[in-house]
Amino acid sequence: MVAIPTLLRRPRTPLAPTPAPAAPVTPPAPAEAPGPAVFTLPAIDGVPLGARHYPPVGAPRGAVLIVGAMGVPQAFYAPLATWLAAGGHHVLTFDFRGMGASRTGPLRDVDADIVTWARLDTTAALRALQDRAGDLPLIWIGHSLGGQIVPFVPDHRELAAVITIATGSGYWRENAPALRKKVWLLWWMLAPVATPLYGYFPGKALRMVGDLPRGVIRQWRRWCLDPDYAVGAEGGAVEALFARVKTPITAVSFTDDEMMSARNTDALHASYVGAPVTHARYAPADLGVKRIGHFGFFRSAMRASWERVLTPLLPR
Repeated sequence: MVAIPTLLRRPRTPLAPTPAPAAPVTPPAPAEAPGPAVFTLPAIDGVPLGARHYPPVGAPRGAVLIVGAMGVPQAFYAPLATWLAAGGHHVLTFDFRGMGASRTGPLRDVDADIVTWARLDTTAALRALQDRAGDLPLIWIGHSLGGQIVPFVPDHRELAAVITIATGSGYWRENAPALRKKVWLLWWMLAPVATPLYGYFPGKALRMVGDLPRGVIRQWRRWCLDPDYAVGAEGGAVEALFARVKTPITAVSFTDDEMMSARNTDALHASYVGAPVTHARYAPADLGVKRIGHFGFFRSAMRASWERVLTPLLPR
């Protein structure tokens, strides 16, 4: 507020009208990212995928690929993508085939497993981002499953950094206690019975995970029942793929994650034997919030936490 000088009384002299207070000086609002460009992304084998490109505001500093969790549509990550774009980053999000905006027909007709999602869908997304970003540094932000599948994407060698968020091995005996109490029902009853009956996993109706292609749920089940997760279930070839990842990884995890335990997180990242891994584990109180859980970090209310946790990890 601009200060108004005090007027002194002068006897026998009429006072001039008191000037109106000056309008408060409002600092210019920070530049806002424009809405995303929605487009169809051809997977490596030509399958059309729904995708969004968030162009950077101002001089571009980097490019970020957001790879989502199992059963979570790309729209869930829109607040984070918008924030990243406002900070000068190209951002690309997409839906795996059969999911979200990439679901174009009956899910029972989708022939895909998790490796398909990685090699054919995510590889195409990373290349599309690289086409838009040129020589800018490429950053991978993977939520849960999105941090597990880096080794299956051949172009991971192009990445400057990987940030995994709420990512762990998924081995059911080491899940967080809240999940461990009920996950046996998923793996020994619901998935084996419902999948062949419907031709896909009807997770939405069962209120578990969401609808998934049959190949995805079957492969994921194998992984989650093995103490060494994907490396144990798939054998030496996958172990070698993990070993080939050399990109620095920051593993962000939360003490109140209702799905991933600290042991899950440690076990998965231990498979990245060739990459430098830094663990950053937060309690909600560390970030000034009451709860984060498995999904909360991506909500718009966590903007201050993004500044604290992610900004030091991004290109400047």
